Amino acid sequence: MPESPKIFTLQQVVSSIRKTIEERYQQLYWVKAEMHKLNRFASGHCFPELLQKENGRIVAQIRGTIWNHQFEQINQRFIQVVKEPLKEDTTLLMQVKVTFHESYGLSLQIVDIDPNYALGELQRERQETLLKLQKEGLLNANQQLSFPLLPKRVAVISADSSKGLSDFMQVLDKNEWNYTFFTMLFPAYLQGDNAASSIIQQLERIKKVLHHFDVVVIVRGGGGEVGLSCYNDYELCKAIASFPIPVLTGIGHSTNLTVAEMIAFRNAITPTELGDFLIQAFHNFSFPLKDATKSIKYYAVSRVEEEKNALVNLSRHCRSGAQQAVFNNGQQLIAKSREVSSNVRYALQHNGQQIRLHAQNAQRASTYLFNTNRKLVEQLSIDVPRTAKNQFLLKKSELDNLLHSVQLMDPINVLKRGFSITTLNGKTIKSTNKAQKGDKIITKTANFSIESEVTEITKTP
Repeated sequence: MPESPKIFTLQQVVSSIRKTIEERYQQLYWVKAEMHKLNRFASGHCFPELLQKENGRIVAQIRGTIWNHQFEQINQRFIQVVKEPLKEDTTLLMQVKVTFHESYGLSLQIVDIDPNYALGELQRERQETLLKLQKEGLLNANQQLSFPLLPKRVAVISADSSKGLSDFMQVLDKNEWNYTFFTMLFPAYLQGDNAASSIIQQLERIKKVLHHFDVVVIVRGGGGEVGLSCYNDYELCKAIASFPIPVLTGIGHSTNLTVAEMIAFRNAITPTELGDFLIQAFHNFSFPLKDATKSIKYYAVSRVEEEKNALVNLSRHCRSGAQQAVFNNGQQLIAKSREVSSNVRYALQHNGQQIRLHAQNAQRASTYLFNTNRKLVEQLSIDVPRTAKNQFLLKKSELDNLLHSVQLMDPINVLKRGFSITTLNGKTIKSTNKAQKGDKIITKTANFSIESEVTEITKTP
């Protein structure tokens, strides 16, 4: 019968691993790695995540340990040398001891860190990307674009489950001024190895329908997740810097700005702040517009009142002129009537005898003619009063017509018949006051006033 296999407990196995590691790795080693999360607890102990990346991908990862008393010493030296405390997302040169614990597994106990090697791989990548963009003249390209007067149409690059996206949309959708935005989500990875290519792909999609949007925003929630380095990626930063409309970023952290944030048209610490920026753009347009509306209304009312007063004064002037003309013509008519009456009396006084002689002769002749032409006389006795009455009525009609003509000269009556008066700079248009193309002219009628602009002038044949 085959022998039964030897069975070990889990504790025996992990204890054997610990002993093997302790025997194999007895000395201290200097290791270069990126410290991603510091993970400091209330006890003061730290359990950082240590990473190694190649071409933007994580190729190695292990948990580290820094005991409280060692951390205090290391951090104090960092402040003295680097002028800032030990922080996450930096590549460091660390002196470590390989340890293994039956319950907590494998880790590197960090006993010292060289502060002079504080510029990590992320920082070097950041500097390299900035230098490339500067050489290509793209460093400030997106920031030099004109910002739209009203950024109503927003293309949003984010993850559909992102807390940052939710905060951003809440600011836009629930603003108390009821400003309306059109937003469209272009979902992308916001962290990790695929984030840069994913965001670039969505930027290319937006570029194909660019006429539908005013701005692009890239938003994500805060935190220190792996993958923040994607925002230092040269290809992504180049795509943002050269994008034809403003790109705004709100990727949720306040220190160590990434290159993407530095070269974007505007960077906000949080998506909420980015939403407030778009709301403020509406404020900057709305408030001056309201003031302009009030000013236009005020000046329009004032101008109408001025023109109304001018028309009233002109009407009074025309009425006064017409009344004066009627009065003058009436006086002339009365004077002429008196003159005729006086001449008649004078003729009667100076030719009375002759008139009486002529009257006698006329009487005799009349009697003779009457006797000889009785019928004719009878007819004349009928016709003469009638003719005299007709002549009187005719003259009276002529006088009434003259008075009516004088009344018609009143400009108000002229305007009421459908005529109008056109003026330029307050004067009637004529050969000495000619209108030119582009001039503003005023046409006044009996009921209203029209302001026009001269677009064409045609000479009358």
